[in-house]
Formats: sequence, structure tokens, C-alpha cells
Amino acid sequence: MRIARLATCALNQWALDFEGNIARVKASILQAKEAGARYRVGPELEIPGYGCEDHFLEVDTIEHSWECLADLLRDDTTDDILCDIGMPVIHAGVRYNCRVFVLNRQIVLIRPKLCLANDGNYRETRWFTAWQHPKKVEQHRLPMSVVSVTSQNYVNFGDAGLDFLDSTLASETCEELFTPNAPHIQLALSGVEIISNGSGSHHQLRKLNTRMDLIQSATAKAGGVYLYANQRGCDGGRLYYDGCACIAVNGEIVAQGQQFAVQEVEVVTADVDLDTVVGFRGAFQSMAVQAAGCEKHPLIKVPFQLCFENGTSHVPDPPRPVRYHTADEEIANGPACWLWDYLRRSGASGYLLPLSGGADSSSTAALVGSMCQLATSAAASGDERAAADVRRIAQLSDDAPLPSAKEFAQYLFTTVYLGSENSSVDTRSRSASLAAEIGSSHLDVKIDAVITAVVSFFHSVTQRTPKFKVDGGSTVENLALQNIQARIRMVLSFVLAQLMPWVRGKNGFLLVLGSANVDEGLRGYMTKYDCSAADVNPIGGISKGDLRSFLRWGAVNLGFPTLASVEEAPPTAELEPIRDDYVQNDEDDMGMTYEELGVYGRLRKISRLGPVEMFRRLLLEWKDRFSVDEIAEKVKRFFFFYSANRHKMTTLTPSYHAENYSPEDNRFDLRPFLYNVRWPWQFRKIDEIARKANAEKAD
Repeated sequence: MRIARLATCALNQWALDFEGNIARVKASILQAKEAGARYRVGPELEIPGYGCEDHFLEVDTIEHSWECLADLLRDDTTDDILCDIGMPVIHAGVRYNCRVFVLNRQIVLIRPKLCLANDGNYRETRWFTAWQHPKKVEQHRLPMSVVSVTSQNYVNFGDAGLDFLDSTLASETCEELFTPNAPHIQLALSGVEIISNGSGSHHQLRKLNTRMDLIQSATAKAGGVYLYANQRGCDGGRLYYDGCACIAVNGEIVAQGQQFAVQEVEVVTADVDLDTVVGFRGAFQSMAVQAAGCEKHPLIKVPFQLCFENGTSHVPDPPRPVRYHTADEEIANGPACWLWDYLRRSGASGYLLPLSGGADSSSTAALVGSMCQLATSAAASGDERAAADVRRIAQLSDDAPLPSAKEFAQYLFTTVYLGSENSSVDTRSRSASLAAEIGSSHLDVKIDAVITAVVSFFHSVTQRTPKFKVDGGSTVENLALQNIQARIRMVLSFVLAQLMPWVRGKNGFLLVLGSANVDEGLRGYMTKYDCSAADVNPIGGISKGDLRSFLRWGAVNLGFPTLASVEEAPPTAELEPIRDDYVQNDEDDMGMTYEELGVYGRLRKISRLGPVEMFRRLLLEWKDRFSVDEIAEKVKRFFFFYSANRHKMTTLTPSYHAENYSPEDNRFDLRPFLYNVRWPWQFRKIDEIARKANAEKAD
């Protein structure tokens, strides 16, 4: 039996943190060696960090990556273990995203990425070029910083695999797994038994099953061993890379790491029987025919043995079911881990949240509570890095007892109820109750004096005093008075965030959390420079429907029972006066329901439909719910408000990316912010189609 112990990993890397990144790379290699593995694969671009973006265009980034690799090769870290490292390389004047295979202080192969990710959140073709010579190998001249360590002047560079004394191994990188003509197919036909994938794949709600299905299918048809490595954590942007390193054999998962965790280094190992790969493929005659006739990948001979000398003394790891989280668990963990990375790396001493007692701000508060639970749990379980970060952020001495989650929240989390004469007793009560359950330092303040001062200032300038609509004012006056309250809350939040640590005799500053959900961003149902002007927003990529489900789940599973009463309350901004016959309601204000917004968002972004095609689609999907004219009016109303408020997307708080119809303007949803809001051509076409549909019904 040819039994090999293989290792993959998830690393919490940080863009341009070369010192920290190479330390985590080394730690993962040492853990793999201690576990007895002879091969270790790491995440994509693990040395500089995946999210360097335009820093990849700087020669410094490539130079520092080589310096880190030279440091890795300088000692015995790579002795007796093949290490598969992700980093950028400039070859013949062209910048490539590469896997660098090193063994016994030598570089044995540099493999450039063949297919680049260039949609959604990814812009790899802006920084890298895909390798244009499949199954070809060239010679790459090494920089002197590496030559001085390895005494190698040239190494193999190209699309090739490695041929060991007892097995064969090759790699593909992230996006290549998702392509129709994936490299692993040709590698399998070339007889390669072990295929690895160093990846930088982000979390998105309900996405993991897609990735795991592809990993399993990579070897389900053609057999083989597949190792998947991934980054985990926030490396400096809106994405959270969700780990889940795993190993598959002949289409079945035999090892799987965690998807969400504050742990910086996780190594996953498995013992695999390579003879089962031979048996699997040998029983598949049509594959044998294709393999016999295909052009083989070049294989670089490496005098090294991957398998145990006595395979019969080792038992291969058996298949296991894939672990999936529910959407509620994903919401509870992903944004919480992202917030933890952002907090501990930003230099801030905590978070401040304007807690209104509504669904969105309460969800955000619950996520900070979840973050505190995750961090203190990791620290208590022996994670030294987590323990050090907990004590540093809480401003405790190195030998102080570790705080509980609730105690930790009191140190770092400030919530403030910024009430006005338009606020209700219910929201004030829910805000205080939830803060007590989480453990935050809570403030309950009235802002009427500041609002009155602004209105008085306006009166002194114009001798006019605006009124709310319920008091006889116009729509313009009503909206202006609401916006005054919203913007004052933003200003006061930043004042408190900057000064409350000083008031309490602590060092540092607090980051202000925003709490606008993805549907409100899409509709533009927010005041510009209120919640859209916070520091970070953990729920900005989550739909209202998912948040309501999360509130019900969190009331039980996070230990915050007030969340249940929050979810039951009707959504309201509480910016207008409450009367016996009138209470402001979000969906009435928007002119559409949150459920409808989710439909519009998915059709606009995921299905890529403009106004006319969206109308045609909804004529079919909503035919039993609304009349033709009602559907036409709904579509036109959505596109009017979407385009009229699109400018607000340019000021949205940087948000955790969790939903594929996010309107985030910075890089994910690249659309104009100045529209003709009347959409004359498109709306005229909708009217024409509606008339025709009504005529057909009449006949």
C-alpha cells in the first residue's frame, strides 16, 4: 500500500503584512511536519496576502515576497517536506500569480495560474496575466536574494507536475477549480495522483456547498486525491475568506477544517491510499481510453518519497460527511470573525453602535456579542494569539484573568440609544435590554436639544420653520426634518466614539458601526451621511429577510432573548412624530416590501436584467399575485428609486460582503451613479408590453 500523509491549511493572512504572513506560513509548515506530513499546501498568494490589489503593481511587493521565501529557505523549515507556497512572480517581464514548490531548501518548480478570476469581487487580470503556454515549461532566472540562499540560478517555470519516487503531484489555483475545462481534468488524464489547490475564496451566504461540490467532483469522475487550502479572515477589505481547508479522495471528503474561526493557523491532515486512485481509475475504461490518447503534462523528477515506507502500518482516513452551517450560523460567525480581525488590526480599542432597538442595529449588536463569544472562547481554549489580543484590546495586564464574553463586551463595546421626541418607549426598552444581555456599556441620551438648535439655526437664516407632514408640513419639510435627526445621530456617534475612552480613563478610540442592510442600500432608503458614514458595517451585505431569521435564531443560540421581541416589531425609522392614527413604517415609506426588494436585487444583479426584462420575468413569476399594471408600476417604482438614490452607494460604509446582489459601489457592483431616473425608453417599452398583455387577457 502507498499511504501518504498530506497537509493543507487555512491561514489568516493580512495584505502586505510580510512579517506576520511568513510567520504564519512557517507555523503551518512546522505543524504539518510535527503531524508527520510530507507535503503541505497553503492559500493563494499567502506571502503578500491575497488582497494587495494595486500593490501587486509595485515591484516592492514582488521583491518582499522573494525576500520572505529566501528567509523560509534559509533554515531547516522545508527539510523533508514538500511545501507549496503562493506568491507573485515576474517571469520574462510578465507578472504571474504562482505556486512555488520548495523542498529541502531548494525550489523545484514555479507553476503560474492559467485562469484568472475577473468578476464579482475579483480583478485579477488587472494585476496578473494568465499563463499562455499550457503543458509547457521554461527556465526562470531567480533574484539574487534567493540565489544567495539556494545557489540556484534557474528553476523550472510553467504548467507542469512533479514526479516523485513513489507518486505524482500537481496543482491548480482557486478560479481554475470553477472553470469548465478545469486543469485537474487534464492532470488526471496525465496520471497525476495528487492535485492541490491553493485558494483565496471568500464567504458568501449559502456558497460553501457550491465549492464543496466542485471539490468532490474534481475527483469523482477521474479519481485522485484533491487538497484544498484557503485563506481565512479579513485581510484588509470587505471580504471574509472562510477557510474550510479539506482533502478529498475519489470524490469523497476525508478531512475538513473549520469555516469560521479566530484561530490564525489551522492545519488539516489526512492519510490517503494512492493505490485506491489507481484502482478507481482502472475500473473506468472510457477514462483509460482518453488518458491513453491525451498529450501528457510534463513532469519534473524529484528524488523524494511522499509515502510511508511501510504503508501497511497506517490506516487511510475514511470518508466523512461535509459539515455545513445554516444561513443563521453563517451570519452569526462570518461577520463576527470579520469584525474581530478589523478591530484587532485597526488599532482601535472597541466599537460604538447607535442602538435604536430596531432589527438592523440589534442584529449588528448581536454580531459584536457573537464576536466577543468567539474571541474569549478561543482565548480560554489555549489560543495564545487570541488571549493576547483579548487582553490588549481590553487593556488588561498580561497576567490578568481572561474576561468572560460579557465582561469583554463591557470593555470594548459601547451602545447608545440616541432618542428623540419621536422615539418610542418600546425601542428604548429593547435597546437597554439587549445591551444588558450582551454586556455593552450602554448610554441612553436625548438629542432633542441638538435638533432644536439646528432647526433654530435654520429659522435664524430664513425666518421659516419646517413642519412634519402630520403637523401640516410639506413632503420636503418632512424629509428635511427626518434627515436632520439622522445626520445629527451620525455626528454625535463620532463625538462619543472619539471621546468615551478618554472619559473612562482608557486609551484609544472606538470605531462607529453602521447598520443598514443590503436591501435598504439597494433602494437607497437611508439618509446620506447617517448610517452610510460609519467606519464599518457588518450587515451591509445581508438581506432584511435573512436578518429577521437571524434575530429569531440568535435569541436562542446566542443567549440574547430580547432579539425575539425585536424581530416581532414592525420596522420603523422613528424619525416622524407618533400619533394615535399614525406610526411611521419602513415598507410604507419605501413603497415596496423587503421581500420585493430581495427579488428586484437578485434579478438586477445576479440575473443581470434591466427594467424591461425584469418586467417580463415578473409577469410570469407574479402573475397570480398582482395585475399586469401593478407589476409594471412596481418595476418602474423600483428602478426610479434605485437610480435616483444610486449616488448614495458611493458613500456606503465599507460592508461585509455576504450577498450576491449587493449594490456596493466600490468594486462589486460597477454601475453608474448618475442616471436618467425617468428611464423614458425602458418605461415606454414596459407600458407597451403591459398594454399588449392586458389586451391578450381581455381576448
